[in-house]
Amino acid sequence: MTKKLFVLNGSNLNMLGLREPELYGSATLDDVHADCERAAAELGFELFFAQSNAEHELVEWVHEAFRQKAIVVINPAGFSFGSVPLLDALHMLTTPVIEVHITNIHARDADHQHSIISKVARVVIAGAGVYGYELAIQVAGRLAGGGE
Repeated sequence: MTKKLFVLNGSNLNMLGLREPELYGSATLDDVHADCERAAAELGFELFFAQSNAEHELVEWVHEAFRQKAIVVINPAGFSFGSVPLLDALHMLTTPVIEVHITNIHARDADHQHSIISKVARVVIAGAGVYGYELAIQVAGRLAGGGE
């Protein structure tokens, strides 16, 4: 059976490479997608990669991940701090959720230090830049193979 992996990206991540490069770097979301494709293929994952600024689209993709029994890597971005619908959708998953943040959210202002999505994440990776996505996929490979 093919292992399924959903890499989901929240609000404003379509602006990577343009928006605040001093914080987020120069890599674009297309660059991140290519890196994820390569990393997922190396581990035998079938990858679904998507980004939306609309909360309801992310919720629908999580529902599809549930149906497909896919592991989810998610950078919820701005949805991290108040999206109860996204949290509820992720909570129904029986597969691991790995949360990624390009920056170290724990070093940000008080309103942006505590992701509610972390409540359902098996692993949280923050502050590794876009390389955090590759780290998350490596973790997904370990979790899919039963390794801890």
